[in-house]
Amino acid sequence: MAKPVLLTVDDDLDVLRAVERDLRKRYTANYRVVRANSGAQALEVLQTLKLQNEPVALLLVDQRMPQMGGVDFLEQAIPLFPDAKRVLLTAYADTDAAIKAINQVRIDYYLLKPWDPPEQSLYPILDDLLDDWQAAYRPTFQGVRIVGHRWLAEGYQLKNLLARNHVPYQWLDIETSNEARQLLRAANIDEHALPLVLLADGTKLVQPTIRDVAARVGLQTQAQNPFYDLIIVGGGPAGLAAAVYGASEGLCTLLIEKEAPGGQAGTSSRIENYLGFPSGLSGDALARRAVDQARRFGVEILAPQTVTGLRVDGQYRFVRLGDGTEVSCHALLIATGVTWRKLGVPGIDRFQDRGLYYGAAVTEAMSCRDENVFVIGAGNSAGQAALYLADYAANVTMLVRGDSLAKSMSQYLVDRIESAANIDVRLNTEVSAVDGNDHLESVTVLNNATGATETLPGTAIFSFIGAAPGTDWLQGIVERDERGFLLSGPDLMQSGKYPPGWQQDRAPFLLETNVPGVFVAGDVRRGSVKRVASGVGEGSIAVQFIHQYLSAVR
Repeated sequence: MAKPVLLTVDDDLDVLRAVERDLRKRYTANYRVVRANSGAQALEVLQTLKLQNEPVALLLVDQRMPQMGGVDFLEQAIPLFPDAKRVLLTAYADTDAAIKAINQVRIDYYLLKPWDPPEQSLYPILDDLLDDWQAAYRPTFQGVRIVGHRWLAEGYQLKNLLARNHVPYQWLDIETSNEARQLLRAANIDEHALPLVLLADGTKLVQPTIRDVAARVGLQTQAQNPFYDLIIVGGGPAGLAAAVYGASEGLCTLLIEKEAPGGQAGTSSRIENYLGFPSGLSGDALARRAVDQARRFGVEILAPQTVTGLRVDGQYRFVRLGDGTEVSCHALLIATGVTWRKLGVPGIDRFQDRGLYYGAAVTEAMSCRDENVFVIGAGNSAGQAALYLADYAANVTMLVRGDSLAKSMSQYLVDRIESAANIDVRLNTEVSAVDGNDHLESVTVLNNATGATETLPGTAIFSFIGAAPGTDWLQGIVERDERGFLLSGPDLMQSGKYPPGWQQDRAPFLLETNVPGVFVAGDVRRGSVKRVASGVGEGSIAVQFIHQYLSAVR
């Protein structure tokens, strides 16, 4: 953690050196002494310190300086570091000005030149002031800071990236945070250039892309090697389980995830029916533990990174990444899971990440405090999200197209939802219209049983309907069903015959696709059970088939 700064400012270089010498002699163990020879230079120093998130404990400033006097400097410095102690250095002739400055800029003390000996005339005064400052000081956040406003879609996307990849960050909203507005001024940008990202070293990124930020905070997006024994596409429960088992059994393993390890399950606010965790655990906690376990066995993880294509050349499988590069392997496991289906409501896309969120979006829960929000869906994910949001929102309205929650949701969740005072379940209901200016403000719902419509105020929709496998990048190579889910094992056999083009003298393994050496596990597989435990099981089982395949081709 950076030492708090003592800034001394004087245009007389001899005096400046003397002050700096005395400050260093006494305080260098606990503070960093910085000097400036003009008010303008000192303001530049403070702006840099502000962007670097370094604390300033003391401003020791000479009154008589050309262009900008000490009091004028302090007036501009106070908004940047309002808690810093302020000391004016004056000559005998300036005592009247110093006294006025006590009222004008609330200086804490004024010192007369010369201050020799410092043991009597300088240190006792500064010791008291710094003791007072330390008593009220709270260490500054050391990490990535994002400056934006609540309805900035790019801001939400950055928060989601960092939160899900376990990168500490601080969100500063210009509408509610004085600190955010000060940082904009220090960075010399306006509100139209948001989001502003400030790294721990003070580097500022203006309207950066996801990839820019990922690279700057140390997330790995490039493979270290050109070839691996096993490449896993998808970092959900199935992919992570396969990575752990594959690497622990000696396979050189690469896992590629488009957003963050954990997949859709990683966004779950609470998983309460996972074996071995009687009190439940969050999806984020499960993902973090699995990632730590995988890395301990040497798994290389690329995230965020997309996969855009696959080609097969003999016994090698080549995976094309979003940046155009390729990595190859002997065996490939596809565990990309599914994504939530987009709502088909007219005009709703303009609220994407501005009040409309697909999935849990747990980073937005606190922003919904005392507001009305909507959850669409009737599965376990929707139920868990509704209960989580109910801890913050004034009211959570669940919109369910069917006539019962119990048909698709675990009973323990149904019971908790029915007992929650601020969760309203509307059956046979769907969204028919949305409205708002720069963000969602109201939702019109249609009761399919009665035909009645009603417009309700609300600031957020969290949607959990449908399941799209997102396998277009495999079209023409790996066989899929009419919905895009991947076929494997027995599903590939037609009237007892091998799939077209199959040249092996054996049937496809249980989790093997029509391409030998390309396997599938988890929700993206046709017929899979959409549960975390089943995904973990399939990922683990797939590795056993991968070993059998590799023993034949090596």
